[in-house]
Amino acid sequence: MSRALVTSTPTPEDEQRLIDSLPTGLFIGGEWRAASDGGTFDVLDPSTGLVLTSIASATPADGAAALDAAADAQRSWGRTAPRERAEILRRAFEAVTERADDFALLMTLEMGKPLAEARGEVAYGAEFLRWFSEETARIAGRFAMAPDGNSRLLVMKRPVGPSLFITPWNFPLAMATRKIAPAIAAGCTMVLKPAALTPLTALLFTQALAEAGLPAGVLNVIQTTSAGAVTGPLIQDPRLRKLSFTGSTEVGRRLIADAAHQVLRVSMELGGNAPLLVFDDADLDKAVDGAMLAKMRNGGEACTAANRILVQQGVAAEFSRRLVERMAAHTVARGTDPASKTGPLVDEGTRDKVHELVTSAVEAGATLALGGRAVPGAGYFYEPTVLTDVPGGSRILNEEIFGPVAPIVTFETEEQGIRLANATEYGLVAYAFTRDLNRGLRLAEELEVGMFGLNTGIVSNPAAPFGGVKQSGTGREGGIEGIEEYLETRYVGIADPYAV
Repeated sequence: MSRALVTSTPTPEDEQRLIDSLPTGLFIGGEWRAASDGGTFDVLDPSTGLVLTSIASATPADGAAALDAAADAQRSWGRTAPRERAEILRRAFEAVTERADDFALLMTLEMGKPLAEARGEVAYGAEFLRWFSEETARIAGRFAMAPDGNSRLLVMKRPVGPSLFITPWNFPLAMATRKIAPAIAAGCTMVLKPAALTPLTALLFTQALAEAGLPAGVLNVIQTTSAGAVTGPLIQDPRLRKLSFTGSTEVGRRLIADAAHQVLRVSMELGGNAPLLVFDDADLDKAVDGAMLAKMRNGGEACTAANRILVQQGVAAEFSRRLVERMAAHTVARGTDPASKTGPLVDEGTRDKVHELVTSAVEAGATLALGGRAVPGAGYFYEPTVLTDVPGGSRILNEEIFGPVAPIVTFETEEQGIRLANATEYGLVAYAFTRDLNRGLRLAEELEVGMFGLNTGIVSNPAAPFGGVKQSGTGREGGIEGIEEYLETRYVGIADPYAV
């Protein structure tokens, strides 16, 4: 792959050199091309509001061409040796790792997260490539004698087929790698529609995969500002066999309904409203550390973010004091600033919604313990904010915040804490801090979530299944379960070889 263009301490000249080096077209059938109507759109730096670059904007005709390429490549790609697919993934892992500083800076520029967090995402995202490179050769079936002894049973795993991926803006690399890597491992071809707010990282990653030897047509990328018009016809096309989406529950519901017409396999990683419970017996130092991780990772712009911090009455005052102290120490600045701990929100609309939720909570009776304002000046920055005594029923307890805002609610008993934690339509992740192992096991069974962090504020791991229950989605990404999303089971009945 191309050599790294920037260092760990990038300059403005490094930023421009990186931007100038990027492909700006659509990637279809192994070639970079302009949109069929010549259309483009601007990608902005959320820390300044200024244009980073302009790139091609796909039309429905481009979407059709991308699916044509994926469908044409499916048969040969599905028959490619597992080891060959594995080696492509391994080379891609090495390429992304070698250019970690380039990927990190690019994510910081287009999404806003601090460079230190962007580097963490590069390591996390790249690990999906390595993990699924190792899983590729482990796809297995089974052979058995039927119970009556009159036939043999052969169970095979085959690639699902052409897949459509729609990824969000908040983790531009990791959301792509955790869908693309298992699909490559399973032998599926793909069409990727990255988020219009942060498409540049996907283009750089696509370049890396092509240089790693991914055959033409296996991955096709169609960034666009007309998502529904471009992806809608693909979902209705009988050649498409799989849809994987990460984004809001509202959009996910519509996509599931659309996918029903072709009875597509679907994976949906949707909204979250994660509770973080702190019990009286918790180690408060660990609880505050965990709350900062769960709340402030990515500036709160994560589906796994702690949306509701539920604290038992006996430690509520001390925990709140410590959390305010830690949140107040978070420097708000452009992500390339070495001092930055909190970057900008992704756009003006996101910042406005965060402020609306904070204002609504205060009007309902919550106490503003810290922050509560947009930062004046360029970019879409918002102050780290803590709300205490948030009344039940507040919008901020029922809607994803997607910002650096921590609402604190108190509870008295374990039973009440569990009831509050489960009082949501979502069920992605929950966190809890307690020294009582038996309580921790009870919580693991009682909390209605797909993932649970016990005495930790972070659960994401490429070796573990990521996903939720209830209206947080269906399917799993990562772990040994992740590749199953891209495999179908085929049964072959074989006549008794001993029959005369």
